[in-house]
Amino acid sequence: MRVYLATTMSGLADLLDIGAVDASVGYAVTPALREWYVEGDAEELEYAAMTVAARASLRLLADDAAAKPRRAVLATEVPDSSARPAVDVERAAVRLTVPTPMSMVVSAHVDDDAAEEDVRRAIAALDRADAGDEDAKLLVDGVEDHELAWYAAQEIGPLVELEV
Repeated sequence: MRVYLATTMSGLADLLDIGAVDASVGYAVTPALREWYVEGDAEELEYAAMTVAARASLRLLADDAAAKPRRAVLATEVPDSSARPAVDVERAAVRLTVPTPMSMVVSAHVDDDAAEEDVRRAIAALDRADAGDEDAKLLVDGVEDHELAWYAAQEIGPLVELEV
């Protein structure tokens, strides 16, 4: 099963140091996501799951003021038995029962320099957006206009060296 894990640039560095990601929640094409996005094909559903993971990355960045303001998402392939739907969290959420080793990481998806200012604004607006402020929601949603750059698993090391 393809599962997208929200992280940060420092989270990518930790992955390289530890060799695994210990995330309890990931994002995938779940039955609830399929039901919600009935007109989406497989590729669109995968993109929707990754977008939810990118939004979760914003929340991780909000909790780490020292982190570089770039969303980061890991695409992983985990056994179906390792992930269970967690619709109490989000329609695309899955609970992971074990840490995800580096060997299961397929790719990383990371914002480029051009997104940093919009990411900062979105992080600053998260609480207001959660409280229903429409202008703040626009700022948070607006960061999704930036496509995440794709990096193969073997490129994570050089990416971290260049960015951290």
